[in-house]
Amino acid sequence: MKKLSLLFAGLVLASAQAQADTLDTVKSRGHVVCGTTTGFAGFSAPNDKGEWEGLDVDLCKSVAAAVFGDATKFKTVPLNSQQRFTALQSGEIDILTRNTTVTQQRDTAIGLMSPGVNFYDGQGFLIKKSLGVKSAKELDGATVCMQTGTSNENTMADWARANKITYKPVVFDQFNEVVNAFASGRCDVFSTDASGLASIRISKLSNPDEYMVLPEIISKEPLGPFVRQSDDKWFNIVKWVMHAQWNAEELGITSKNVDEQKKSTNPNVQRLLGVTEGSGKNLGLSEDWAYQVIKQVGNYGESFERNVGKDSVLKIPRGINKLYTEGGLHYGLPVR
Repeated sequence: MKKLSLLFAGLVLASAQAQADTLDTVKSRGHVVCGTTTGFAGFSAPNDKGEWEGLDVDLCKSVAAAVFGDATKFKTVPLNSQQRFTALQSGEIDILTRNTTVTQQRDTAIGLMSPGVNFYDGQGFLIKKSLGVKSAKELDGATVCMQTGTSNENTMADWARANKITYKPVVFDQFNEVVNAFASGRCDVFSTDASGLASIRISKLSNPDEYMVLPEIISKEPLGPFVRQSDDKWFNIVKWVMHAQWNAEELGITSKNVDEQKKSTNPNVQRLLGVTEGSGKNLGLSEDWAYQVIKQVGNYGESFERNVGKDSVLKIPRGINKLYTEGGLHYGLPVR
């Protein structure tokens, strides 16, 4: 029995060690594998050419640019809510870049961890204007469409209980099933993250002007990527790619001026762009890792506005997703 226990422990340790070398695996394979949604405009969805794009896809591209110096060296694996964590746990994907809420349970108890938040959000409600409702607190007795396997179900239940509101949940496994059910009138309300509601209204409903998002936001939904626990090297790369993009925006470095910025005498710019060496060695990457990210993908503001902000069809305001210098929550840690 003791020998069997030791053998089992050895297998577990060997498995953990094998999964802890994600960077080596990625380099050997030649591309980064990212888990995405099955199609969520603005965040991760194929365009008219079949090319995946969006805020979360940009993060995947940024990691590829940092590791390979080539933002095209990535592959997307579309996953629904039930598949996403298992795919990462099993090693099918290297990073989960799929509008996923960072919670204490997800960050501690399932063998995964979050390197940071790339979009601050909150759960809201989408309705048809003809319903004649102006506030979520008028939804007593309504049917509510949601996707199973998300945090939205528990949040909705908690909010309804606290506000003494009854409702009938109508849940589906697949995101498109929820959208179709709502569009066909099978439920009065669609409840998910507010960014998702904006995406659904513009990209999935035939007459967007007939719908509205109610003013209430009933939860904190900090959305961000996940990697496996016990893989600090890979965790650090994803984390610092995100911070590099926030720092670039704060320093005024963009994809268009990054070459000129390499001539800057600002020590913070020099360190970020690899003119002053050190940060690349710390991560096990080339010294121009952040330069490649900014040159090929852009800073955080460029990615935000292009995919979900003013330059996109969604036109989501920056709001709390601004930098801290502008009253938002994004704060790039110093690269030094």
